[in-house]
Amino acid sequence: MRAFIEANAEWLTVFHLPAYAPDLNPQEGIWSLVKREIGNLAAADLRKERQTPLSRDAS
Repeated sequence: MRAFIEANAEWLTVFHLPAYAPDLNPQEGIWSLVKREIGNLAAADLRKERQTPLSRDAS
């Protein structure tokens, strides 16, 4: 990767970002909510597991 960056340095700018940066990447908040909902989901039979936590009926 470094060789590619160096070979294309005249037109390529690389910004190194931290792995987790919610202030720079708004999707991090969404992924946090999704992972919280489905993180411990374990279905006995995946063929029957058609409903996701984000689309469940309000019953």
